Amino acid sequence: MPVYQERKPKIVINEEDLPYEEEILRNPFSIKHWLRYIEFKKDAPRNGVNIIYERALKELPGSYKLWYNYLILRKRQIKGRCITDPSFEHLNNTYERSLVFMNKMPRIWMEYCQFLVDQCKITKARHVFDRSLRALPITQHHRIWPLYIKFLKKHNIPETAVRVFRRYLKLCPEDTEEYIDYLTAIHRLDEAAVRLADIVNTDDFVSKHGKSNHQLWTELCDLISKNPQEVRSLNVDAIIRSGLKKYTDQLGHLWNSLADYYIRSGLFEKARDIYEEAIQTVTTVRDFTQVFDAYAQFEELSLSKKMEEVSQKAFPTDDDDIDIELRLARFEDLIERRLLLLNSVLLRQNPHNVHEWLKRVQLFEGKPHDIIYTYTEAVQTVDPKLAVGKPHMLYVNFAKFYEENGQVEDSRIVLEKGTQVPYTKVEDLASVWCEWAEMEIRNENCDEALKILQRATVMPARKVDYHDDSETVQMRLYKSLKIWSLYADLEESFGTFKSCKSVYDRIIDLKIATPQIIINYGLFLEEHNYFEEAFRTYEKGIALFKWPNVFDVWNTYLTKFLKRYGGGKLERTRDLFEQCLENCPPKYAKGFYLLYAKLEEEHGLARHAMAVYERATSAVLPEEMFEVFNIYIKKAAEIYGVPKTRQIYEKAIEVLGEDNSREMCLRFAEMETKLGEIDRARAIYAHCSQMCDPRVTGSFWQTWKDFEVRHGNEDTMREMLRIKRSVQATYNTQVNMMSAQMLSAASNVSGTIADLAPGAKDGMRMLEAKAAEMTVTTKSGSSAIMFVRGEAQNTSQEVQKEIINPEALNVDSDDEEENLEDDDLPVEKQIIPDEVFCGLKKGSDSD
Repeated sequence: MPVYQERKPKIVINEEDLPYEEEILRNPFSIKHWLRYIEFKKDAPRNGVNIIYERALKELPGSYKLWYNYLILRKRQIKGRCITDPSFEHLNNTYERSLVFMNKMPRIWMEYCQFLVDQCKITKARHVFDRSLRALPITQHHRIWPLYIKFLKKHNIPETAVRVFRRYLKLCPEDTEEYIDYLTAIHRLDEAAVRLADIVNTDDFVSKHGKSNHQLWTELCDLISKNPQEVRSLNVDAIIRSGLKKYTDQLGHLWNSLADYYIRSGLFEKARDIYEEAIQTVTTVRDFTQVFDAYAQFEELSLSKKMEEVSQKAFPTDDDDIDIELRLARFEDLIERRLLLLNSVLLRQNPHNVHEWLKRVQLFEGKPHDIIYTYTEAVQTVDPKLAVGKPHMLYVNFAKFYEENGQVEDSRIVLEKGTQVPYTKVEDLASVWCEWAEMEIRNENCDEALKILQRATVMPARKVDYHDDSETVQMRLYKSLKIWSLYADLEESFGTFKSCKSVYDRIIDLKIATPQIIINYGLFLEEHNYFEEAFRTYEKGIALFKWPNVFDVWNTYLTKFLKRYGGGKLERTRDLFEQCLENCPPKYAKGFYLLYAKLEEEHGLARHAMAVYERATSAVLPEEMFEVFNIYIKKAAEIYGVPKTRQIYEKAIEVLGEDNSREMCLRFAEMETKLGEIDRARAIYAHCSQMCDPRVTGSFWQTWKDFEVRHGNEDTMREMLRIKRSVQATYNTQVNMMSAQMLSAASNVSGTIADLAPGAKDGMRMLEAKAAEMTVTTKSGSSAIMFVRGEAQNTSQEVQKEIINPEALNVDSDDEEENLEDDDLPVEKQIIPDEVFCGLKKGSDSD
C-alpha cells in the first residue's frame, strides 16, 4: 500500500492577521486566543485554517476541544471525495496523531472507527476497534461495542465475527439472543443450539425481545429437531424428553419435534418408536390428535415415497413389493387403531370412567381374549368411590359375556366378586344381586335364584339405617326395595303361598313397601281366595301412606270390596267410604264420591245417595263442580222427579262461575218452561241477565227473546229490552270514560267557601255543579247540546205535573224492537220541556 505523506503548507500572514498573531505570541498556551484566531480565519482557504489548527495543537497537544474540532473540520473538507483520494489517508494519519494524546476519549475512537468502516478498510477498522477497547476503561466499552457489532454484521467475516461476539458476550451476556440470531444467519446451528440451551437453562435470564422461557424452549426444540445433521454438540433426545416433563401442556408438539428429529436423521424406525410411545403416553385429546395426525402423515409419505421409487424402476423386485405391502399394512393398522388409541387417552385422563371401559370392550368386538383382558383390567382399576358412571355394570356385563359364551360358572364367579365390592350406592349392589338371580332364571335354575335372593335379603347382625353412608352397602342391602320386589315376584312364580306371603309380610314389617307392593300383595291373596287377608293388607297400606300416595290403595281397596260384598256389608262399606273421604284432597274426591253414591243408589237409600251428591258438589275441585252438579241433577230427576231439582239448580247457580252458572240458568229456565212455570222461567232469565254482556253473550238474549215471543206479551218484551239496555249500560266502558272526563272538568271549577265543608269535594256534588253550570250556559244562548240533570228543572207550569228524565233509555228506538209494529204498541205521548232541546227550534209533534 502506498504511503501518502502530507505536504507542509507555507505560512502566509496578512496584515489582518497581525493582531491575532501578536496575541498568540504573547499567550501561546491560551485556547481562547487560538479559537478566536480560528474563528477569524474560518472563511480563509482551508490550508490557512488547517495551519492554524496545526500550530495550536503543537502548542496545546492535550486539548480535546482543538483535536475534536480539527478532525470534524478535516472530515467536512473531504466530504464527497472518492475514498481512494490521498486526503482520506492524510485524515487517518491525523486521527492516529490525535490518539497519541486522546486515547482515553471514546468519541475520538468512535469517530475514527466509523471513518475507517466508511472507507471499507475491514482489517484496519478491526484493529482500531480492538485498540480502542484496550485503551478505554471498561466502563466506556458499551459505547464502542454497538459500532463494532454493527461492523461485524455488515461484512461477511463469520470467523472474526464469532470470535468478537464471544468476547462481547463476556461483557454483555444478556445479548446472547443477538449472537444466536447471527449464528443462525451464518448457518452455524450447532453453536446456536448450544447457546440457546444455555440461556434456557439459566433461570435468571431475561429476554430483551420479551420472550418467555417457554418460547425460547420451543425455538430450541424447533432448531435441534429440524437440523439434526448440523447440531452435534447436544443430546437432542435428552433435551426434548426433559421438556416433556417440564412443559406438560405442549406434549404433542414436543413429541412431534423428537420424532421429526429422527426422521430428518434418517432413523425411520426410531421415529416410529417415538410416535408409538407418544400416543401411548399423552393424556389429552388435543395432544393425541397432533401426534396421531403427524404419525399418519409420516406413514402416508413413507408409503407414497416408496411407491414412487418402485414405479421409477424398470424391473421392481419382490423385496420392493414386500416393502410396499408392509408399509401399507402399517398405515392401515394405524388408521384402524385410532378409536382404540383415543379410548386409551381418555382412560389415562380418568381411569375410573366406566363408560370408556365399556366403550373399549365394544371396540374389541370379535376378540374374546382382548375383551376378557379389558374387563379384568377394568374391575381391577376402577375405584367405586371415584367412578364416573355405574361401576356395577362392569361386573354385570362381564358376567353376561361369559354367559353368552356358555361359561355360566365363570359368570357366577364374576357376580360373586361383584357382590363384595364396596359400592357407594345400595342400588348398585342390589343390581348385581338382581342380575345374578335373573341369570339363574335364564338358565332355568329357579331354586338357585331364590336362594341367591334369600342370601341378599338376610338381616345383618345389627340393625342399621338404610341412609347411613358410614355403613357399607352390604350392611344396608336388606332394605333394598329392588331386591325385595324381585324376590316377591319370584316367590309368586316359583315359590309356595306360605313363602310368598312371608316375603310380603317382611316387606311391610321393614316399612319399605310402596303402594304398588301393597296392591300386588292384595291381588296375590285374592288369587288364592284369601279375601279378608287381602283387605287387611290394604288397611295396612292405608295406615302406612298418606295422601296422595294412598290414592291407588284406597281405589283398589274400595273397588275390590264392592266387587266382593256389594251391599252385603253396607255399614262396613259406608265406614270405609267415610274414612277415605275424611282427609281426601279435592283433586281425588270426585271418583270416590261417585262410587259412594252409586253404592247408595244400588244398595242403600235414595236420600243417602242424594246426600252424598250434595257433599260432592262442595268437596271437588272448582273445575269439576259443573260436572258433579249435572250428575246430581240427573239423579235427582230420576229418583224424585224434575221439580226436586229446583233447589239443586239454585245452589249450582249460586256456587258455579259465570260461564257454568249461565248454562245452568238456561237449563233451569228451559225446565220451568216445560213444566209450564212461565213466570219462574222469566225470573230466571232476569236473574241470569245480570251476568250476560249483550256484546258477548248474544245467544242468551236471543234465547230470552224467543221465549218472550212464544210465551210473553208486549209488556214482557218491553221489560226484557229495558233490562238488556240496563245491563248494556252497566258493561259499557264509555259511560265510565265520560264520567271520568266530567270529574276531571269539575275539578277545575273555582271553589267557594262552601267547598270547605266536609264532603264538599265528593264526586256527585261536582257532577251536579257541572250540570248546573251547563244549564246556565244553555239559557244564555249556547247552541251546544249538554247533559240535563235527572231532577225537575222545568219552569213551565204546563209540565210541573210530569217529571221527565231525559236520560231514560228510549225503548222505542232500539233496533231489536223493530220487529214489533208501532201501531200495535200503546205509546203515550208527553210534552217535552224546552230545556231538553238546549235552544234548538222546537218542531211539531210529528217531528
